[in-house]
Amino acid sequence: MIIRMKDISLKNLLEAGCHFGHKVEKWHPKAASFIYQARDGLHIIDLAKSRQGLIKAGEFIRKLAQEGKNILFVATKRQAKGVVAEAAKKAGIPFLTTRWIGGFVTNWEQVEKNIAKFNRMKKEKTDGSWSKFPKHEQIQLEKILRKIESVYTGVADLSSLPDSIFIVDIKKEIACLREAIKQEITTVAIVDSNADPNLVDYPIPANDDAVGSIKFIANYLADAYIEGRKIVEKKALRQTQGKEDKSEKIKDKKETEEIKKEDKKEEMKEEKVTEEKPKKRGRPKKNIP
Repeated sequence: MIIRMKDISLKNLLEAGCHFGHKVEKWHPKAASFIYQARDGLHIIDLAKSRQGLIKAGEFIRKLAQEGKNILFVATKRQAKGVVAEAAKKAGIPFLTTRWIGGFVTNWEQVEKNIAKFNRMKKEKTDGSWSKFPKHEQIQLEKILRKIESVYTGVADLSSLPDSIFIVDIKKEIACLREAIKQEITTVAIVDSNADPNLVDYPIPANDDAVGSIKFIANYLADAYIEGRKIVEKKALRQTQGKEDKSEKIKDKKETEEIKKEDKKEEMKEEKVTEEKPKKRGRPKKNIP
């Protein structure tokens, strides 16, 4: 079920465990703006700020999809991999969950070649192109493909540099964040109490360690992307139907005009025949003496 932006409640966020921050001694001073209080040695995140950040990020991603742009999901920490990959797959969003590939956005030309190589090797394996090689070479190619697949499988369909990146845990994915900032790529990220929210364009204050918190946020953003694409599809469908209706109207108009022309021709023929028809002449009167 798609959770719409207006359906987010503080209870949803509380049940997902979004409110738990890190230990007090690990906090980042710039995170003070969204920390509610400290309790039992842990910082508690203000869920009102979490909700606000999530709605804002969701609106951005929905608009991104409406404009036909793409986003990359990045989450390589153990508890985030599965749920983020699942959310990304359902929305058709490219993702990296094995490890961040150094230079993925700063050296895109080379990364693009690697993706093309991965897709080519997959095709060659399935269409039987490897059968011409000796067995030991086929085994070696299998090993190379498995190695590339473990990293590039989530971005196999990515044909251009991502327009935006969603990051889970900017402390762990600092290399990804730095590259995005360098390339001026818009970032969306879950920011916990131990991180600086000012580094991110659309920070979502929340727990970046709990599976429930990561799953809720990742699914919400994926659903926002799906919603944006549906709006585009509906608009395209309406335009197509409008064009078809217009074509039908033009066709009907042309047919009507043709019928009128035919009718006019028939009328003119009838008038001509009437004009050419000889008039009856009466007998001349005789003069009686």
